[in-house]
Amino acid sequence: MAGPIATLQARGCNLELREQLDQPGLGRILVIEAGGDPGALLGDNLAIKALVNGWAGFFINGNVRDSRALSAIDLPVLALGAWPARSKNGPGGRGDVTLEIGGARLSPGNWLYADADGVLLSEVQLNTN
Repeated sequence: MAGPIATLQARGCNLELREQLDQPGLGRILVIEAGGDPGALLGDNLAIKALVNGWAGFFINGNVRDSRALSAIDLPVLALGAWPARSKNGPGGRGDVTLEIGGARLSPGNWLYADADGVLLSEVQLNTN
């Protein structure tokens, strides 16, 4: 998975996530900070919506649900783990903010490159040829 990022501070709620996924993804990767809430922010229905709207993948500092169905969708999803209960549906998140995850600062427009061996962040697009 590789692409420019959009960011979302979810704070355990997925209302803003739903709204963000209604927008054209334009090949971006959505980086989500769950704020320590264990509720699953992403399931198969939202992943399908993201795929249809042109998102390139997810990097989630939080949990997902519907793991088996997610693995069958042609959309990369990296998350801390799976949790059967979904997150709250109320407001509480903010998009297009700089996030700090694992000591790394992630800002909208930065580039994220990820595969089975790890994740690389860059302020600019890298030549990967």
